[in-house]
Amino acid sequence: MRHTLRRSLMAVVAVSALAAPASIVAQQAAPRGTADLLAKLSAKATPHLNGKPDFNGTWDHLGGIEFVRPEKLADGSICLRGCAPATPAPRPAAAAPRPAQANPPQSMFPKYKPEFLAKVKDLSARQVETDNVLKCMAPGLPRLGPPGKIIQNSKEVVFLYDDVNGAFFRIIPVDGRTTYRKDMPASFLGDSIGHFEGDTLVVETTNFNEDTWLTDNGAFHTTGLKVVERLRRVGDTIEYTATSHDPAVLAEPWASKPYTMWITSQELEEPARCDDRDLAHIVDGSHHDNPR
Repeated sequence: MRHTLRRSLMAVVAVSALAAPASIVAQQAAPRGTADLLAKLSAKATPHLNGKPDFNGTWDHLGGIEFVRPEKLADGSICLRGCAPATPAPRPAAAAPRPAQANPPQSMFPKYKPEFLAKVKDLSARQVETDNVLKCMAPGLPRLGPPGKIIQNSKEVVFLYDDVNGAFFRIIPVDGRTTYRKDMPASFLGDSIGHFEGDTLVVETTNFNEDTWLTDNGAFHTTGLKVVERLRRVGDTIEYTATSHDPAVLAEPWASKPYTMWITSQELEEPARCDDRDLAHIVDGSHHDNPR
């Protein structure tokens, strides 16, 4: 699956005496022929378990941080983006773009009510100060994206994640319940209930804290956030979408970038521990665009 890198590193444009290892491994480029592979995998018969679509397996979706291209400058510092080395050197060839059929680019940002636009702009401008992901906290939903592994039985579905900030999990009951637990404190990943609509698993999640963003660039939310994820198994692929509802601040529900995932035999790996040691070395407040 995707290689891991501390999220704190991703916000840094130029750092000196970087605490991260000198060797940084980024996600490999999308393999050629992925679109053809997806077509073949989706044409297979959809497996079922106890009359429901079987989501068990490890799933890839070309996630990760392949946009990072670390360069070591002449003064020994490491630059990630917008690099201007003193002695120009040939840049590595650009990686092959992702197949549009697999992960179409995100086409929109959450639409906020006019009275909250200034807050979004301020949070975005100060992302390296205000984004809790850079402090090793959980990304939240839907920013975390689709799971890397799914474990399913007749009563519950478990989502496992190998994220740049560490390992996360969610336990989603699918036993027919329609009410959320009353004894759960608000959390980064909320409280989820799932149900099936044909070959689609629908997961509705509430009870979030206010410490996460919907995506990068200041996309804050309130505790009234509700995220609805839909996972539709088609052969050996899963079509994943997530829609965020937060009428207190959003002008309309926001559908984040969809994904097509495919089953893989490569297992999840234990991610590196997130260690917040880089923020003190930031040169300025520049930050990357949303990679997810």
